[in-house]
Amino acid sequence: MFNVLTYDNISAKGLTWLPHEKYAIAPEVSRPDAILLRSFDLHGVPIPESVLAVGRSGTGVNNIPVEACSKRGIPVFNAPGANANAVKELTIAAMLLAARNIATALDFVRNLSGDDAAIQHRVEKEKKRFAGFELTGKKLGVVGLGAIGVQVANAGIGLGMRVEAFDPSPTVERAWQVLPSVTRAAAMEDLLAWADLVTLHIPLDHQTTHLIGEQRLALMKHGAVLINLSRAGVVDESALGAALDSGRLHAYVTDFATRAILDQPRAIVLPHLGASTAEAEANCTAMVTESLVDFLENGEIRDAVNFPNLSLPRNGGVRLAIANENVPGMVSQITAALAAAGLNITNLLNKSRDKYAFTLIDLDAEADLETLRLIRSIAGVLSARIIPKSSFIPE
Repeated sequence: MFNVLTYDNISAKGLTWLPHEKYAIAPEVSRPDAILLRSFDLHGVPIPESVLAVGRSGTGVNNIPVEACSKRGIPVFNAPGANANAVKELTIAAMLLAARNIATALDFVRNLSGDDAAIQHRVEKEKKRFAGFELTGKKLGVVGLGAIGVQVANAGIGLGMRVEAFDPSPTVERAWQVLPSVTRAAAMEDLLAWADLVTLHIPLDHQTTHLIGEQRLALMKHGAVLINLSRAGVVDESALGAALDSGRLHAYVTDFATRAILDQPRAIVLPHLGASTAEAEANCTAMVTESLVDFLENGEIRDAVNFPNLSLPRNGGVRLAIANENVPGMVSQITAALAAAGLNITNLLNKSRDKYAFTLIDLDAEADLETLRLIRSIAGVLSARIIPKSSFIPE
């Protein structure tokens, strides 16, 4: 039986990949083999020694100590693209909210007093304050051509907008998915200077923190709209505040509430609704739990953010799953330990990603715990386990 420790409310519809006869799934389980979460902040929370994998039912993993997990040989799985449609639809809503001044118009109407005649008089007198613009014909700049950015760019074309996108390293798969009428910007600065509306669809990391700061905000058109449904940290909020105060930006729409932004009258702040649909939550959970099953039962990796994807068909025998540093001589040391134990290798796959690598080895006989201890003692081996024919972890 595999034990899965859960944080947050995990979509029940997405848990079908974890059958109850093989998996115990609960907020409190002893010796968890995996952790499954959504937005819970795992930083500073002790991760039990028994944990083999962490699954994020969503895309961003900034709430998970990825590097600490990597050093322990723990893959961190996410669900890239599973919430793309939900975020795309919210991005369209964000464009409309800003273009038609809907948020301020709603506040105005909500605070009207008097009888019907008085209300109608005030509405007709003051509705000009909320006059906006149409999206058709406007220039939309999309920063980031991942699963979400591609859908947003294509949706912009469907709305009759002119769309330009920037991604420093788009994948071939995503490039094929973008409509031919979406043009590519040679540099982000060119896109910012060109667009009437700019929407950000990028991860938050050391390269993207404050990606949109004072200098890049200064390049944007006067009266442009900036939409950030990525993460709060990709925009420098102090520089943003100055751009909003001066009127350089007509509006800033974000999914991340901070004190500085809540105090801005030109900001439209949503309570992190990007993936908050029943469909997206189920899709994310199903995707990440499928990855957890593949890893726990077969050692295969798909959609991990810190280890390479690798798949090796089972031949029915015993399998070793080994996480190691990406340094020379690792495979030869591991195979030497197996040879010393008289074990024959029937299949082997080793793949690397940046500083880390993963090795799957199929054997023609059962490996004993002494051999496993020997492999674990090799300098650079981060974790190693035996996956028996039954696909269950031995006690």
